[in-house]
Amino acid sequence: MALSPETPSLTISPVMTALSSSTHTQQVILGLVQMACSDRPGTNLDKAVAAIQGAARQGAQIICLQELFGSRYFCQSEDVEQFALAEPVPGPTTERLSQLAAAHQVVLIVPVFEKRTEGIFHNTAVVIDADGSLLGQYRKMHIPDDPLYYEKFYFTPGDLGFRTFHTRYARIGVLICWDQWFPEGARLTALSGAQVLFYPTAIGDHPDDGEEEHQAQREAWQIMQRSHAIANGLYVAAVNRVGREGALNFWGTSFVSDPSGRILKQASADDEETLIVPCALDRLNTTRQYWPFFRDRRIDAYADLTRRWGE
Repeated sequence: MALSPETPSLTISPVMTALSSSTHTQQVILGLVQMACSDRPGTNLDKAVAAIQGAARQGAQIICLQELFGSRYFCQSEDVEQFALAEPVPGPTTERLSQLAAAHQVVLIVPVFEKRTEGIFHNTAVVIDADGSLLGQYRKMHIPDDPLYYEKFYFTPGDLGFRTFHTRYARIGVLICWDQWFPEGARLTALSGAQVLFYPTAIGDHPDDGEEEHQAQREAWQIMQRSHAIANGLYVAAVNRVGREGALNFWGTSFVSDPSGRILKQASADDEETLIVPCALDRLNTTRQYWPFFRDRRIDAYADLTRRWGE
């Protein structure tokens, strides 16, 4: 059962009351699949297929899987044997899920460990339209190298930029996990036309951190993504994995935020769940009129953002 947690108290202005009470007609229904993964890729794919079918039966139109859903999170160590998990795009996973997308008339966001060629691998999300066609892919741009997150050993940084995909049901952008912490990626994706920004994710608690630190990190993770929704006037959908894998305990809590940063629905921290979340797309137009951040951007003054530091 999906949770509907209380969000922090806010002072709601008359403007925001008008936003909340206005009538919306243009709607898209999102499906977020939060899974626990095994070390058997075939089993994980079968589980994802079953979850997609269930989400489609509940009316979901755009369904997102979590980062590297086909395996356990292997980046906890540097092991050349793990490269055997990679596959090309298109490949076996995208072929099966393309057929599924066409059969159910749903858009799918499919994160894979992409083998581009010998020695070049990417952490990639493939976007499949509702007719089963591959619209394109996003390759993770920001690659972490932290304890138990040794992704630089495996993944070449993305080279496709920040993109929007015009699907049957909405214009969507996709960023991946560590990308969540960088406002530049969210802004550039929004500027390319995204109405919904998806973040397939694999984030969990480091065993050396105490419970207070765990809680602080979880709150920061959610606040950061809610801020992307507010700053860019769009919906944000974060899809995390769940369960213990090796030393990491993945904290789930997949959620969707509306353009005002309010959580529409959130999954648990412990259980596998599929969230079904309707989103009113015409809310973006109203929100951006009242909070005109794009209008007031000083694009003439931002050149130093391309510098590593300010000196």
